[in-house]
Amino acid sequence: MSQSILIQISLKFSAKIIKLQNYLTKQKKESIISKQIIRSATSIGANINEANYGSSKADFIAKMHIELKECAETEYWIRLLKESEYITDEIFDNLIRDCLSIKKMLVATLNTAKSKI
Repeated sequence: MSQSILIQISLKFSAKIIKLQNYLTKQKKESIISKQIIRSATSIGANINEANYGSSKADFIAKMHIELKECAETEYWIRLLKESEYITDEIFDNLIRDCLSIKKMLVATLNTAKSKI
C-alpha cells in the first residue's frame, strides 16, 4: 500500500472531521465529543506522515500502531455521535465508511511491514 495514498485519504478524512466539528459546535452546540473526535481523527494523518520518517522499521511499525489506535478511537466517537443523535444516518454512513476504510489500509500496511522484518 502506497503511503502517499494513505496520507491523501487520511487528509481528506481529517478535513471532513474538521467540517463536522464546525457543524457540531455551531449548529448543535456540542463541544466535548467534537474536541475528542478532532484530536483523534487528525492524529491519524499526522502520525502516518510522521511514520514515513521513522528512524527504523520498528519505529515505523510503532507509529502505525498509534495510528490504528487513533482510528479505532475515531470510530468510537463517530458511533457515539450517531447513537446520541448528533449526526444523521447519511453523515454517519459517510464517516464510518471512510474510517473503516482507513482502518483496513492501516492493518494491511502493518501486516506488510511486520512480514518484512
